Amino acid sequence: MMEERYGLAVERIRQISEEESVNERFLSFFRETAKFLLMIDELKKQMEDGTYRKLELEELEVWNRRLYEDILPENYGKSFGNPDYAVNMLGEEFGPLLSALYTELRGAIPYVFEGKTEYLDILMELFLEIYCQFEEEDGPEAAAVRDTIYWYASDYCDVFVADRIRDQIDPEHSFAADLICKSDLKDLRYLYWFGEYISENEMETAKFLLSLDEEKIRKMADVYTEGYRIGFVNTGKDLSKKGTVEIRYVIGFERVVKAAIQNFKAMGLKPVFCRSGASVLTRRQQLKTGYYGGIPNKQFDYDHKDDQALFLDKKFVERKLEVIQTTYEHEKELAALMAGPAVIEMFGEKPFSPEHKENALKLDKKQEELSRQFDSRQGQIVNRYIRGDERSFTLIAYPVPEIGPDYEEIFEEVIRINTLDAKVYEKVQQTMIDALDQGEYVHILGGNGNRTDLKVQLYRLQDPQKETIFENCVADVNIPVGEVFTSPVLEGTNGTLHVSKVYLHDLQYRDLELTFANGMIADYRCANFSREMENKAYIRDHILHHYETLPLGEFAIGTNTTAYVAAKKYGIEDKMPILIAEKMGPHFAVGDTCYSWSEDVSVYNPNGKEIVARDNSVSIRRKEDVSKAYFQCHTDITIPYEELKSITVVTKEGEEIPLLRDGRFVLPGTEILNEPLKNL
Repeated sequence: MMEERYGLAVERIRQISEEESVNERFLSFFRETAKFLLMIDELKKQMEDGTYRKLELEELEVWNRRLYEDILPENYGKSFGNPDYAVNMLGEEFGPLLSALYTELRGAIPYVFEGKTEYLDILMELFLEIYCQFEEEDGPEAAAVRDTIYWYASDYCDVFVADRIRDQIDPEHSFAADLICKSDLKDLRYLYWFGEYISENEMETAKFLLSLDEEKIRKMADVYTEGYRIGFVNTGKDLSKKGTVEIRYVIGFERVVKAAIQNFKAMGLKPVFCRSGASVLTRRQQLKTGYYGGIPNKQFDYDHKDDQALFLDKKFVERKLEVIQTTYEHEKELAALMAGPAVIEMFGEKPFSPEHKENALKLDKKQEELSRQFDSRQGQIVNRYIRGDERSFTLIAYPVPEIGPDYEEIFEEVIRINTLDAKVYEKVQQTMIDALDQGEYVHILGGNGNRTDLKVQLYRLQDPQKETIFENCVADVNIPVGEVFTSPVLEGTNGTLHVSKVYLHDLQYRDLELTFANGMIADYRCANFSREMENKAYIRDHILHHYETLPLGEFAIGTNTTAYVAAKKYGIEDKMPILIAEKMGPHFAVGDTCYSWSEDVSVYNPNGKEIVARDNSVSIRRKEDVSKAYFQCHTDITIPYEELKSITVVTKEGEEIPLLRDGRFVLPGTEILNEPLKNL
């Protein structure tokens, strides 16, 4: 039946190129979109008869280019995926609607590779339904087109959203796992079999990893999977109760991932791979979660981050939450086996600062509130079935070739950074924690143009012999080694946090400044755009996630001066991922604490002391109303050493204990951290 529906839809779409039954203004849109969908049909036939898998590498590259060329930066100015172009060609009333439709239809690409004919049926029938509306004598009202998209989202939520949940927890959904484990990774054609955009980064990464000997690949996989295992040990969670691990990574890293799969298997864990969302129903703004390939055009993703504005209302939120709840309940045994994500991040791409477009769809105030409510309630549902106090994670990062001509040297340096001796750092960091535990607050003061002047209030210890405020973070869930962190007391945490340039969630911020009053963001600014209103909106959308304010959920001091020196040596400070950058100076996270959803789990440092600063006055609200306790976000902002004048612990008696001064560690017992800095 699905194939029959599909065949009828394609036959009708094929006729569009010869018709002139819609207003001339819209003719080019429907013909161009029909052309794209017929290309999808051509690909589907090649996939089904085996032709595609037999193509040579160069032929696959041509196919990949065809699929994505319309939205590549050099062509984006005349793409219907560009809201500005769509409005110029189709008018203000229909331009944003049809641009969003075009973007949704592009999700057909991965569906072809995964053999999801039902998904292709749904998309093609959506296109034809809207085309038929434009064939009417007077054309449709914009509201009618919007309604069609609304009912598409509502009607098929139980298909797209439910399947995505299963992809996240069910190892039998094994499209990517089969590709990785069954392909000859020396034959680089496999990269094009995922159905993702393959840029030079993915291709050259795969080639470089092929040049490494098996021992080095094994070393990389071991540090990744061992960090995951140790994360359970250090938090007292029972890994033996779990049966699956979700692997998230960027295509090109398959050789390491394949070795990691073997390691996880030895732990009793089967791999789960979930593709980053291709539909407005399954993606979260422009963020990538899961496995994915190259990003053809970050501006395209940014322009369509709020396309759900077309249908986001209370009724839809309830519908989607119902689907999520029902699916998890039906798959609760599988969900309970999920141990959490193991993530390999890539970094080194040119920092992206988006262009603000008035024609892009945006959430209104009511929709922003609904989006926040949805995130909160979805988080509660997920935590019931994949319990926060039973799961863990790990994160590790490596560079991509785009980082520059020293790519191979930088890669080797990152391998070294990721495998530094944790025991050395554990001892030095404990010395620092012993000083911090004496403090009432910590005073952080910027220098060399940095305007930071912030007092972070600390938790009051009841039994210093058995308790501690800061976690001694070695190389477990956050690789590489090198930080001590705490959940600050919000009340009494006041002042300004400033950084000249920072890269957060794939977006660049210039001259970012946050002001805190009793631990909550009271004001904010940056200098990305010429208009202050646009700067405020940029921060509110992507750091505050539409909240009016967020708490300071974490204060940490990074100790990995080796990573800092490497970044300075190769001039890649602005390209370092937050995972490494947060170890290269003090950092501050806005949003939830590091212990969110597991605050009641006792956690201990290697010296046996319990880390008792796991809550703050916001997260403790979970005892009465969990919806008021969490924000489903945690954004780290780091001040680099060269922008730092001092970090000082201030005791209850007013004594000052200096930790850092002018970017150097001065506390006795921590001077070893300055050794790498001598090379600057």
